[in-house]
Amino acid sequence: MAKFPVDAPIRKVIKSFESLGFRLVREGNHIAMVQENPDGTRTPLTMPNHRRIKGSTLRTILTQAGISRDEFLKAYRDA
Repeated sequence: MAKFPVDAPIRKVIKSFESLGFRLVREGNHIAMVQENPDGTRTPLTMPNHRRIKGSTLRTILTQAGISRDEFLKAYRDA
């Protein structure tokens, strides 16, 4: 199993989420992203706008967005 990023660069994290179908909605103190689902609903995602995102924060974001660890790691490696 691949290691989970400890201090991930924010730009790489954003690219990873974009490859998973999220789009950037707003950027200020926090970054807001949204994923349009096939049934017409939206999955929101909010993360702090820091240079690096801690691993624990990233895991919490993944849990709230319903993204598996392996799915994110694949997108993160490809970003």
